[in-house]
Amino acid sequence: MKLLLSSIVLTSSFLLSAFATAEVEVIVHPSNAAALDQDAIQRIFLGKTRAFPGGGEAVAISASEGSPEETEFTEKVLSKTPKQLKAYWAKMVFTGKGTPPRQVDSAAEMVKLISANPNLIGFIPAGTGGGGVKVVGKF
Repeated sequence: MKLLLSSIVLTSSFLLSAFATAEVEVIVHPSNAAALDQDAIQRIFLGKTRAFPGGGEAVAISASEGSPEETEFTEKVLSKTPKQLKAYWAKMVFTGKGTPPRQVDSAAEMVKLISANPNLIGFIPAGTGGGGVKVVGKF
């Protein structure tokens, strides 16, 4: 029984570590011609700018809090832990300087919204985009 339990724990930790290093793709509407580097993406998702580098309104959308892709994006792209990001947005809301991005429940919903609105920017697990969106960064 101990061997079985050890095997399950070991397998779970391998799966979790593999999943934790999954890539995320930052996506926009196909008509968006803005060149976006990590700094520009950070500025949009942290509410420091409301425009794409080439002009045009930028509205960030996030995966639901605590989801694997949200954690991955927060750590890799925003260079924050989920706890730090939550504290950041609490301060921004409290001081009236901003509101966090709207959250969606699935990659499919994210793709659907972004493919219908050229002002939106979001992120999804790598390889889940399909058509209707353009990948501007992979992290």
